[in-house]
Amino acid sequence: MSRPGFLLSSWPWRSAGYLLTGAATGVVVLVAIVLMAVAGGVLALVLVGLPLLVATALTGIPVARVERRRLRLVDLEPAPDQHRAPAAVGLRAWLTTRLKERATWRELLYALLFAGLLWPVDALAITVALLLPLSVVATPLLMATVGDGQETKVLKQWMVTTWPTAFAVAVLGLVLLGLCAYVLGVVAGARAELTRLLIGSREGDLGVRVVELARSRVRLVDAFEAERRRIERDLHDGAQQRLVALTMTLGLARLDAPPGALADQLATAHEEAGKALAELRELIHGIHPKVLADYGLQAAVADAADRSAVPVDVDLELSGRLPQAVEAAAYFVVCEALANIAKHSGATRAEVSGGHRDGRLFLQVRDDGRGGADAGAGSGLTGLADRVSVLDGRLSLSSPPGGPTLLRVEFPCEWTDRSG
Repeated sequence: MSRPGFLLSSWPWRSAGYLLTGAATGVVVLVAIVLMAVAGGVLALVLVGLPLLVATALTGIPVARVERRRLRLVDLEPAPDQHRAPAAVGLRAWLTTRLKERATWRELLYALLFAGLLWPVDALAITVALLLPLSVVATPLLMATVGDGQETKVLKQWMVTTWPTAFAVAVLGLVLLGLCAYVLGVVAGARAELTRLLIGSREGDLGVRVVELARSRVRLVDAFEAERRRIERDLHDGAQQRLVALTMTLGLARLDAPPGALADQLATAHEEAGKALAELRELIHGIHPKVLADYGLQAAVADAADRSAVPVDVDLELSGRLPQAVEAAAYFVVCEALANIAKHSGATRAEVSGGHRDGRLFLQVRDDGRGGADAGAGSGLTGLADRVSVLDGRLSLSSPPGGPTLLRVEFPCEWTDRSG
């Protein structure tokens, strides 16, 4: 509006169109709400009016849809629809979803405000800032037609009896119309901002997107864990069993073969098959250890401690099962920490402790090594920290030079009803 070309642009007329359509739409909304509310209240005694009362509560939804379209007259940025898609198909699921949404009640509030207050403001602004200046501009035309070229009244207040005066009033009306164009722009902008605040605020849209992003990340984690378990199961029941059968067959053939070149080749093949089987078992364990799926986090951490190159004391008290994604993330954090201790810390002993309290899982991995560990220096903990954050968890590392190194991780979670 501060630009010189505002009066010559389409924005004054867009503002006028926005307020004019607002006044017309507001009258329709007022009549519809009053009729539905009265009819629903009268017929509610025989239960026929209950659907009308529900429809009255949902009046804000179509009103908000129309308002989002009207906003495009004065606001080029689309107003977002903050309603969620129903979880199931059908009218019942749609109604349940809509009646539980905050957006539905905000839109109803806007519809009531629109029907009771806002459309009269729109009508008043159009009357004062557009119709009155135009009637002043039309003074010569009114004098030539209605006044038979003799006289006419300006705004029904001041009598004009000469043509020079009539044209001077018309010029004054043009100046007034230009000034009122700014008034229309201000009023339309304020109305549009209020509408966006109630039915499509940018902050609300951002919040919805953040929540949906968090949910999508959790769904991806769950899908990733399910895929890991499927791969582990396929390898365990397929390729591993075949390698076991091959190793046994080569072992039997080795026993039956006479000493010589063939026996030596069978011995080599038997050893290689055994190594391949051991590597496959280690790979399966790294993908998703069966002990974690079958017996839970406590047993899986104890198993990881037994396989660690550094002696590990385990003091982990868990009385049940936790969500699968939490168990998997916590387990791999512990495994990565123990691997780092064995490779880099020079520690002689490590400790894994923790438990579940106040709706959170707490884990600590401590070692007596040289310290100086850096989570961002290729330790593998950076990726795990991202994975922990997806589950709304926190991971922290304290490793001053000279030690000790302490890794803490916590997850918000509750017990599940899965059996061990």
